[in-house]
Amino acid sequence: MKLPLYLTFNEFENHYYDDLEKWFEKYSTASEIDYLKALADVYSPYLYYNFANDKLQADATIQIKDCFFPYREIIGLSFCTGCENDKKTQILKGINHEFEWKTITMMEYAQHILDKINRHFSKNKTEGNVLDFMNDYQIITSREGAGFCVNYNLHQQTLPFLKAYLPTYGRTVNIEVYRNFIFSVVQIAEFIDQKLKDVQAFEYMMYSKLKSEAKFKVQMSHQFLTICN
Repeated sequence: MKLPLYLTFNEFENHYYDDLEKWFEKYSTASEIDYLKALADVYSPYLYYNFANDKLQADATIQIKDCFFPYREIIGLSFCTGCENDKKTQILKGINHEFEWKTITMMEYAQHILDKINRHFSKNKTEGNVLDFMNDYQIITSREGAGFCVNYNLHQQTLPFLKAYLPTYGRTVNIEVYRNFIFSVVQIAEFIDQKLKDVQAFEYMMYSKLKSEAKFKVQMSHQFLTICN
């Protein structure tokens, strides 16, 4: 059972027990701890552990390839080929595309996906429900001009957020809704962790897991620097 992602704490809290009941209907031998672990998996991608403040903070971002051709301004190229899932052949022999990784907010990513869907509507002179096309392979992986190259496999991980955030109809995402999510996701994490703490399932707390992951990354970074030096 895929649990929904809520963009506000009030929505999450109001639906908590209804969703828990549905969870038990689907998994009759499961416990509330199993449900809380599943919830933690839903919201963890939008959080990180802050060492300075010793607490969880919002981090609703994604890494994406920003593809381009070197000297494209000079030679007049305005397209991106050779990226992941791209079957087009290279137009100019000897010139390879380049890319750099960029970190963008989930709001920017959602707008990028929304733009792709609306371009599809414009090309085909049709209108439709945005959510029906948010995972269409041809639309999501299409490219017009240099720019972001969407990894379809990574895109799958963003679907719960996109389903909750993208407008059903329209061309622009709502910045206020995104700001509310950034504020609420920490509250939601604290709610989940408190429930886990109440049943002494400390090892499953989002705080514990993300703190451990953060420490591991720091240790690996130190080891890497030591080897390089």
